[in-house]
Amino acid sequence: MIKKIATGFLAVAATTALALSLPTAAGASTASSSDYDYSDFWGPVFAKHHLAKSQGWVGVDWDHDQESNTVRVSGRLYDLDPRSYDEGGKCAYVKFQTSDFDYDWSTVYTKKYCGYPGYKKYSFSEDDVYSLRVKVCQVGPYGNHVSKCGPWEYLYTAESE
Repeated sequence: MIKKIATGFLAVAATTALALSLPTAAGASTASSSDYDYSDFWGPVFAKHHLAKSQGWVGVDWDHDQESNTVRVSGRLYDLDPRSYDEGGKCAYVKFQTSDFDYDWSTVYTKKYCGYPGYKKYSFSEDDVYSLRVKVCQVGPYGNHVSKCGPWEYLYTAESE
């Protein structure tokens, strides 16, 4: 009887240990937030009328002298427009801009995704970033005219660290 109880406790302990280790093992494939000087999840950020959205993660790593940095962004872009293209449906579009330490803005990454109700993963990195912002819009499946944009959302500013 005592042997059965002990075996039961061992089984529960082993199951608990396994359950507690799974989130750690699942997160091991992505960079740890402690590997970065700044990291945070962002979003969701929406286009006008919520027909496209994006969300993700940003990490910033400064060099030893705190004079230069590398910003890494990963995320998902969702097409939420259920209309067919003949009915006026559009694709999801995300645009990222960074400013350098002279406060000059430039577009560093864009992604278009057509595929309601799915999403597309993306990632990129950029060096020497003072600020990072994102905007989600819609765009026609065969054109490049961006429309129905939501507002700019600021994801990172060096002075906020």
